[in-house]
Amino acid sequence: LALIETAEAMPAAIDEYVPVRLSFARIQDLVAFDLEIADPKRVIHRVWPNFAVHGQMDVSCRTVKADAVRRSFNARGNGIVWAVIDSGIDATHPHFAAGNTLRAPEVADLHRDFTLSTTPDAVTAESALCDGDSRQGHGTAVASIIAGYLPADYAAGQLSVTATELGVDDRVISTPRQVAPSELCGMAPEALLVSLKVFSDDGDDSNTDRVMAALRYVMEVNARHETRPRIHGVNLSLGYRFDPEWFACGQSPLCRYVDRLVRSGVTVVVAAGNTGYASFTTQFAGRRSGGLPMSINDPGNAERAITVGATHRSAPHTYGVSYFSSKGPTGDGRRKPDLVAPGERVTAATAITAPVAQRDATYAEFSGTSFAAPHVSGVIAAFLSVRPEFVSQPEKVKQILMAAATPLGREPHFEGAGLVDAMRALQSV
Repeated sequence: LALIETAEAMPAAIDEYVPVRLSFARIQDLVAFDLEIADPKRVIHRVWPNFAVHGQMDVSCRTVKADAVRRSFNARGNGIVWAVIDSGIDATHPHFAAGNTLRAPEVADLHRDFTLSTTPDAVTAESALCDGDSRQGHGTAVASIIAGYLPADYAAGQLSVTATELGVDDRVISTPRQVAPSELCGMAPEALLVSLKVFSDDGDDSNTDRVMAALRYVMEVNARHETRPRIHGVNLSLGYRFDPEWFACGQSPLCRYVDRLVRSGVTVVVAAGNTGYASFTTQFAGRRSGGLPMSINDPGNAERAITVGATHRSAPHTYGVSYFSSKGPTGDGRRKPDLVAPGERVTAATAITAPVAQRDATYAEFSGTSFAAPHVSGVIAAFLSVRPEFVSQPEKVKQILMAAATPLGREPHFEGAGLVDAMRALQSV
């Protein structure tokens, strides 16, 4: 499985990367044949692996001050649309019902399932509004942190929140806990979401060509509406391990697509990855474990992306950067991540696979930078709903958020500019 990069810029209707499924020997034959062609007519510039990408509220909302900006600025995400490139979003979850988060006319025709085809037609893929991910619904959890909410009068008997605690002998024990329905809302509760599904329901990993197709789709949708983009931001809680020996850091096909989308006026928020902790063998002390620098995952290495590491959901100043959170610098020496946000035991919505007409509101706790990134996506959606002049200015938005972040006093290559701060960002402009 590979991506062939074409030698010259192709017409706008044709992509510069061609995904192929060939044996290594056949790819070698193809490259050899291309080399025999006269130089101006050669087609292949480089062959890249089509990497497999992996999936990477209530209390954390206060940590990033999203609740404060709702009270002070009425920053609820109104009028802002965010795309979630993930395992789909469970549209039957009550979390997305009250605000019509997925079915509003502004987004109802935009959902697509790239597990069916990387060139989706104009027909809305209803399967993108199902989340069969075996990990309780990765995409649904990510989406619920960005937007959606439960009404304050939601029936308590239909609400289920499960907390995860570390038990004896490292056993994971799940226990129910009480949470007020009004506290179960995204960072930008009234923003609208677009589900772009790249993980299949069988739980398998996706590949970069699907993610690139989803990014290309966002560009195409916005290009058809030049006066005002229909999709303002993208959340990528996925990625793959970067090895400096493969190619120049931040120049992979996926990173280049992310940078291109940002240049087109769309904010792209990416999880830094969960590869910041490793076991290794020392010469004199044997096997040890510790933090791992230069562990940012692609596409978090993209220069223009807002790359997000993880911290504790309610005590970031005490516990600092999460041990698993991927750490910088990048392979070519740039500072990453850009920000950190809550990514430890974050409450988020869970998916179910069986179709139902009515279901309980189920929530559980999740950990990983996958759940830190949507905090930043939601904060930006709330910010843009109050400061719409910064729509289509993603690099300015990134600058504002980094300047307004709260340092945790940790190593810059661990925390970037610090903890995202919604209140300070809005007050600064």
